[in-house]
Amino acid sequence: MAARFIFLVAVCLLGVSAAPSKQLRDDVSDEAKLDTPELLKKHGYPVEIHEVTTEDGYILTMHRVPYSPVSPLVDGTKKPPILVQHGLLSSSADWVVMGPGIGYAYVLADAGYDVWLGNCRGNTYSKKHVSYKVDSDEFWDFSWHENGIYDVPAEIDYILKNTGEQKLFYAGHSMGTTMFYVMTSEKPEYNDKIRAMFSLAPIAFMNHMASPFFQIFSKGEAFMEVILKLLGIREFMPSNDLMDLGGKILCQDGAITQAVCSNVLFLIAGYDTKELNETMLPSILAHTPAGASVKQLLHYAQEINSGHFRQYDHGLIGNMIKYKRATPPDYDLSKVTAPVYLHYSENDWLAGLKDIDRLYEGLKNAFKHEVSLTSFNHLDYLWAIHSPELVYDETINIMKNY
Repeated sequence: MAARFIFLVAVCLLGVSAAPSKQLRDDVSDEAKLDTPELLKKHGYPVEIHEVTTEDGYILTMHRVPYSPVSPLVDGTKKPPILVQHGLLSSSADWVVMGPGIGYAYVLADAGYDVWLGNCRGNTYSKKHVSYKVDSDEFWDFSWHENGIYDVPAEIDYILKNTGEQKLFYAGHSMGTTMFYVMTSEKPEYNDKIRAMFSLAPIAFMNHMASPFFQIFSKGEAFMEVILKLLGIREFMPSNDLMDLGGKILCQDGAITQAVCSNVLFLIAGYDTKELNETMLPSILAHTPAGASVKQLLHYAQEINSGHFRQYDHGLIGNMIKYKRATPPDYDLSKVTAPVYLHYSENDWLAGLKDIDRLYEGLKNAFKHEVSLTSFNHLDYLWAIHSPELVYDETINIMKNY
């Protein structure tokens, strides 16, 4: 029951929209069947599929949009690369599902950037390993710490090698920001490979978050870890045909449950009534959740309980074995020297204002940018109707200075 509730709140963004035409409903239904490359191709955008193997053997898929019909290649002129990294339970589809003009991948490509969409281990597009089977305990034994020290560095090195560039831009949402802070604090040499980093809904410290659901969820973190291990549950809410079907039935236009599908997110992400065309909910639900490990979620629960931004807590004995100390070590944010732009919003119930202030104070080279719309919530960074004007255009204007 709890898992289904989390699934529902994590993937339905709030919104009230005008009644759509039948043609629009049919288009959304068709798009729900397409994966990230197919969505891009449908809208006339070129796409490349790349695989990169991490130091610890995970095989990740990246989707590249090298240019757009609006900003084509001219005489082989290179475009600045940018790596765009999704958050928890998500995938590269986050950045394309809303279509041209709204989806971040399209906006960036139209602005003249070489767009690389990352997919971290365990999601829909990155379920391969050189030796582990996907249903093994070994495959799912990771949190966002491993995403930060293995996945993101592998993606960055691959992009730079294939583009011939020395640096790239990085944009991440939610866990995509956490992974970056882990990387640049644990592997500070990667700061020199970043032109600028854009944190959309920054997540590091979490003990001032306002979401009542996650506050309650975190209180049972230790108990849940034991129960999930006993049950052998390693993957957290994988996307499957049943969930896709449920999304289409519960969230489609005309369904009496569509309002519930939207409004339940108020409990986790903040209250917003205008920023999503609810017609898109079935298409969004066809791509999200995209899979995650239980340890990723538990690691966040530990952050809420401890008030620290630190490595995974394995318990007293486990910590003594792994860290030679009773508690996990904190990530040293002073080692993050790349320019970091913190894009935050007052109504984000997951990225609390006090937590963002603490993150800002810990970073050496950070800049704060508050979204002007006070009702903007945690998932609006992905699917809001006015996300280009409110967030994306600002990141592009900043990139022009680098």
